[in-house]
Amino acid sequence: PLIGLGYEMTTDYNERTRLMAFSQTVGQIAWMIVPWFWVLIANPNLFETQAIGVRQLSIIVGAICMVLGLMPAFFCKGLDASRMENRKEITFHTLFSNLIDLFKGIVQVSKNKPFMKLCGATFLVFNGFQMVASFSYFIIVFYMFKGDYGLAGNWPAWFSTISAMVTAFLVIPIISRLANKFGKRNAFILSTAISIVGYVLKWWGFNPDNPWLMFMPLPLMAFGIGGLFTLMMSMTADVCDLDELKNGMPRKEGTFGAIYWWMVKLGQAIALVLGGLVLKLVGFDQNEAIQTTETIIQLRIADIVIPALTAALAIMVMWKYDLTEAKAKEITSALVKRRGEL
Repeated sequence: PLIGLGYEMTTDYNERTRLMAFSQTVGQIAWMIVPWFWVLIANPNLFETQAIGVRQLSIIVGAICMVLGLMPAFFCKGLDASRMENRKEITFHTLFSNLIDLFKGIVQVSKNKPFMKLCGATFLVFNGFQMVASFSYFIIVFYMFKGDYGLAGNWPAWFSTISAMVTAFLVIPIISRLANKFGKRNAFILSTAISIVGYVLKWWGFNPDNPWLMFMPLPLMAFGIGGLFTLMMSMTADVCDLDELKNGMPRKEGTFGAIYWWMVKLGQAIALVLGGLVLKLVGFDQNEAIQTTETIIQLRIADIVIPALTAALAIMVMWKYDLTEAKAKEITSALVKRRGEL
């Protein structure tokens, strides 16, 4: 429901990007904070044991999420429901027929070629990133600090926090401007290409002689995730208009959102499994303070090649994406002419 609400909050082509940019900026705040939870949990002055720390901190975070999670329902406005046609009544008596309509909607969505390209590109970029998400931590600890967690200290937490800060306050605003000037597809291709350069620079960024260099690739790497959901969410909102033009009411923001994020979560689960498999293949064992030179080299290569390769494949997927600004505005005009403003 939250994702669908985001899709329908505005019908303006460029405002959709600005809206999603703001949403993703706020979302990055969580990633600035989360890495420090482990520091707090491990602090004996705060919690008697780490198990107690995890339990108490999870209750606090859960309570905050419950409060913040309800706010969009009360304060965000969606489309004018009075102009919506073919809406189904939800009761126990209509449950079966609604399920049939839901599956019909899913079939229609799966036939939407622009949307399938968005899903494919997202799957590649995000899950390539997720596969190696833990690798940076291991490289910092076992390559830069020779397996000494004490010496590694807060460097891994700072790496994640600075990455989120750069994404939120530098990269996302730039991507929003690029999308307004050059179009969403071109902005995605450019931002993803820039992220590939950032991934390659990690080879020189992780330097045991100068830990500060680890932050060098972050501004470029951040264009990958920073551009991904900002632009994909905005383009999915455009796709919802295309679906209404072809298939009529009811609109399917909720269905598009559900399928898109189901695909993201499925891919995330697969990425976690594959990431563990890669660690096993390179011979990494986090219980060993000293890893072999061969293991470290292979781990570093995987940390670069996997996300760079999936990002390049995502560019290929989006290369012929044809729902341009001009076409999107034509669709919006045709819809307004047919059923008025929502």
